Amino acid sequence: MVGFKHTLCALLLTMVTGMAIAQNNTNSPYTRYGFGDLSDQYFGNSKAMGGIAYGLRDGLQINALNPASYTAIDSLTFLFEGGVTMQNMNVSGGGVKLNAKNSSLDYLAMQFRLQPWMAMSIGLLPYSNVGYSVSDTKTTDNGLQYSRSFTGDGGLHQLYAGLGVKVLKNLSIGANVSYFWGDITRSRTQLFPNESSAFSYKETTLISVSDIKLDFGLQYTQILDKKRQLTFGAVYTPKQNLNNDFTVTRQVSTITSQTPNATLGTPNSFGAGVTYNYDRRLTVGVDYSLQKWSKVNSSLATSDEDLRQNFDETFTYCDRSRISVGAEYIPNLLGRSYLAHVKYRLGGFYSTPYYKIEGKNATKEFGITAGFGLPVPRSRSILSISGQFVRVKGKELNMVDENIFRVSIGLTFNERWFFKRRVE
Repeated sequence: MVGFKHTLCALLLTMVTGMAIAQNNTNSPYTRYGFGDLSDQYFGNSKAMGGIAYGLRDGLQINALNPASYTAIDSLTFLFEGGVTMQNMNVSGGGVKLNAKNSSLDYLAMQFRLQPWMAMSIGLLPYSNVGYSVSDTKTTDNGLQYSRSFTGDGGLHQLYAGLGVKVLKNLSIGANVSYFWGDITRSRTQLFPNESSAFSYKETTLISVSDIKLDFGLQYTQILDKKRQLTFGAVYTPKQNLNNDFTVTRQVSTITSQTPNATLGTPNSFGAGVTYNYDRRLTVGVDYSLQKWSKVNSSLATSDEDLRQNFDETFTYCDRSRISVGAEYIPNLLGRSYLAHVKYRLGGFYSTPYYKIEGKNATKEFGITAGFGLPVPRSRSILSISGQFVRVKGKELNMVDENIFRVSIGLTFNERWFFKRRVE
């Protein structure tokens, strides 16, 4: 099989450079709660189309959110894809004003066919990101002034390997198996500047997660006529408790450390979507997803009530939902001009958070997206460029608002590796 060495090298590159995905790419105060900001995990084309993915079936780009889509790739193609995002965030409200700029490596993945009815994908994805630094000043009933600060960083990641299998002519199923890991560190400090150090307090919590994660998907394509077709997609991720190490270090006049038993988990997640394709030039789709976070156990096996409250940070889990719409248009597949082959993309989405703060709904989030899929000259590769404007609106007066603008760039190397060259 031609390209075996290239495949191995690409896999090693994925693993070695994948550590860059662990860098902090957020400065949101809302990442104080739960596992932080949950990553969307969309690839270049999906990012520009509002995040539609479940019914998206494109043999030229990777769609890791529905492993059933892997069978769309043809027998001669090897795909290798990576993406980066640059972000500008403005935070305001609740006495907080912040501007932050971040950049991150979003994903690395490859995809290839194993059999006429089976294809495989391997890749590295972020799951969540934590990054915040918040401080304020308070006064006790006795008139003592003190300052508080809350900081956190880290995140969770997954290295996946997935198979897609065509069980019928128009029906495919698939599954991803992921190694799921990461560290999240959170600290809170209380200082009395005019008193002795005995009044000061610092507590640091470290969560380390290491486990296996499963995702399942299916796609069915209904041919309407020679030019029109519908693809229905569905995905499911089962609920599970996560293997973890939880350490708490406190410093007052002395330093103490303890390792209570923590129960951390991820929810049952469901997603469904449908896309309409006309003449391979127009694709329109809609997705809906639901994550049942309200059913996730998250507790500490300890009698220390102060520690329990600190871990909970006065938040509770609630169900998270998202709806996405998007479209892609190619002017002319047979056109001679470069612009005729550009993929023009547009979309939007609305989502709710997976936590409540002090028993109240925290935020609502909506965004608009747009971008292009630019063919790389003299190759089958695609450069995907997209822009996203995201508005996170706090629902209570003491909750902050966030305006986020992101520019994402993804490059899909599309090479014909799996064929025999004939020499005459």
